[in-house]
Formats: sequence, structure tokens, C-alpha cells
Amino acid sequence: MTLTVAVRSAVALVLVAWLLPAAAHAHHSFGVVYDANQPVTLTGTVTKFEWTNPHSHLFIDVKDNSGKVVSWTLEGYPATVLSRTGWKRDETVKIGDTVTIFGWRARDGSPLAHLRQATLPDGRKLFFGPPAGTGEGAATVR
Repeated sequence: MTLTVAVRSAVALVLVAWLLPAAAHAHHSFGVVYDANQPVTLTGTVTKFEWTNPHSHLFIDVKDNSGKVVSWTLEGYPATVLSRTGWKRDETVKIGDTVTIFGWRARDGSPLAHLRQATLPDGRKLFFGPPAGTGEGAATVR
């Protein structure tokens, strides 16, 4: 039994409508999620590193002022840009490394931040994302 063109078109339209919100959520503007007026500097232990597109994510555990461990998600450049700016997958940072990050907090107050710069265990500073709200940025630390 063959499907009519109308049925095939309807199925394709439903699939596109179903998949589109996921793609839209994956890539967003800085200002929608992050607040340029809420800079944050954190030091924590790397628990995971997602080397992905359209954004990479670094996960760190940070002790808050009361001693409670808070798991932070830090978003930044895609993997292709990270490799051009000095990062090496599975080498630059490893699970258990202590890093210090600078970025901007999520508007909703959750432990999510746009990561601009990471200070690595060896003292090197590498960009992980562009300046607040610009979507752009220098490829090297100046």
C-alpha cells in the first residue's frame, strides 16, 4: 500500500514541527539565557566536559559559602572553535582537575553560566566563549 502525497507531506510536517523546538532550544542568544550584569567567578572540580556543537559544556562542582557542593553547567564555544583557540579534547582539562572560571550567570539564578575564560590547573587562561552578549570575541587571550 502506498501513501498519498498528502499523507507523506502531513507526516513530514509533523516531524519538522516536532524536531524544530529542540533545535531552537539548543542554540539561543546570550541575552535570552544569561545576564551581562551578573558576572561570576568560580573555582571548582571538573566533573564532565561535553565537546559538542553548537555549544560545548564544562561541568564543575563548586563549594558554596555554607560548604554545600553545587554542580554548575558552563556553556561556551562549539568544539570547532575550542580546538582553534587552544583547547584539546581529553587533554586540556580532565575529570578531577581544579579550574577557575569567569562568566555570566543565567537569568533564572540556576547554577548555569556562560563561560568566557577558564584558568587551567597549569595557570594558562583560555577562552571558552565570547564576550557577554556579542556572540563574537578574540580567539586568544590578550
